[in-house]
Amino acid sequence: MAAGSCLLLLLLPWLVTASHSPPGCKIRITSKGLDLVKQEGLRFVEQELQNITISDLHGKEGQFHYNISQVRVTDLQLASSDLNFQPQQHLVFNINNASISLRFRRQLLYWFFYDIGSINASADGVHIHTVLRLAKDEAGRPKISNITCNASIARMHAGFSGTLRKVYEFLSTFIITGMRYLLSQQICPSLEHASLVLLNSLLDTVPVRNYVDEHIGIDYSLLRDPSISSDTLDLDFKGMFFPRVREDQELENHAVEPVIKETERMVYVAFSEYFFDSAMLAYFQAGVLNIELQGEKVPKDLEVLLRATFFGTIFMLSPSVDAPLQLVLQVSAPPRCIIKPSGTSVSVSAFLNISLVPPDRLPVQLSSMAMETKLSAKVFLQGKALRVQLDLRRFRIYSKQSALESLALFSLQAPLKTLLQLTIMPIINERTKKGVQIPLPEGMDFTREVVTNHAGFLTVGADLHFSKGLREVIEKYRPVPTAAAYPSSQPAEPSLDPGSL
Repeated sequence: MAAGSCLLLLLLPWLVTASHSPPGCKIRITSKGLDLVKQEGLRFVEQELQNITISDLHGKEGQFHYNISQVRVTDLQLASSDLNFQPQQHLVFNINNASISLRFRRQLLYWFFYDIGSINASADGVHIHTVLRLAKDEAGRPKISNITCNASIARMHAGFSGTLRKVYEFLSTFIITGMRYLLSQQICPSLEHASLVLLNSLLDTVPVRNYVDEHIGIDYSLLRDPSISSDTLDLDFKGMFFPRVREDQELENHAVEPVIKETERMVYVAFSEYFFDSAMLAYFQAGVLNIELQGEKVPKDLEVLLRATFFGTIFMLSPSVDAPLQLVLQVSAPPRCIIKPSGTSVSVSAFLNISLVPPDRLPVQLSSMAMETKLSAKVFLQGKALRVQLDLRRFRIYSKQSALESLALFSLQAPLKTLLQLTIMPIINERTKKGVQIPLPEGMDFTREVVTNHAGFLTVGADLHFSKGLREVIEKYRPVPTAAAYPSSQPAEPSLDPGSL
């Protein structure tokens, strides 16, 4: 038993490490970002509370019969509110000392006297305390998994008019007490529906597993529940690209885990080398990292130089000396990304095969050379799209056959580098121009982006901007209500017949 316990203790660190997969993409929202979310969220809460529906209130006191109906909110004043982080997985939303103005229809029967009209009322000292729990759902999206809510109303007043105003003032204690209770009972259900249904429909717009183009896709599923400290909210996404021909493949992450220490901006997004390596591996496995140039597509100056370099070989192929040239560039291994504080680079190994393609004959290979290149990568964020601009920095070719041929190929190094810069690099950058979307809900964008390189990962600090309001996005994706899920709470139209009272 003791030996088993010792073995478990020895394995425990390994088990903990194995269960904590490092993210390829990490997003941190700071307190400044939460302040912006609070401003937009407060407008949404105001709209939801203004749509509160309250059941009819009716009763009898001696010979007095009363019916209160068609209650609606006419004005809402949220004087003081705050939205805060609460470790480990909660957001706390408080509204203090708010006021709610109401208008409702009255009906009164006293002996043979019947009176109808409207009443204006106000609820003051409204306090709402809401705690939202964030979690990862089955699809890997962030979701509001639970909400606790408490609402109270300190005071309520009503103004009466009409022929039986004195009677209503006498009954105001009963009416106001009932209305105060009904109103307080409707606040939390309204916010619960707004959070668990409407706000979650907004979070459904966070991309989890999307196609980037016709060749690859990306998996942005959360690795674990959101982590919340007193001033930050961290989201750990897998951040792995995959080829569309092998969508179920998994690539183990051995890269450095991004560490975000800054809190000056509203949001920070970090990407590890794994994020970029998986993209290049996916393209490699999709078979698109090769380019073929033939005939007129080969730059004229380069063609003249190649024909001069391989003149002897071409002459021996007579009478096909004028056959078109063919250049086939094929990446031989998945490119690798290296992120350092000084910058980001990509190392690429490839083969370049140079051949003649005589009409109606098989291609004749003139040379097969190996290429080693290093590209500098400029990473930037625009809107919600992460984009990469590549530039050729170092380039070397050598023969796979002999050192003597490598020496003969030395004169081709400069023109081939120019070929890559003028012909191949624009094709590659055109593919990366579209970029890939960052996992934010629809309607939220980045502004004032700043990229910072670290050892093994880079971070993008930015501010948030709402290009669309919460209401606009939610209305677009609002779930269709069903009779079973959302029973009607709308009060029936009150009768004007005194006998119905």
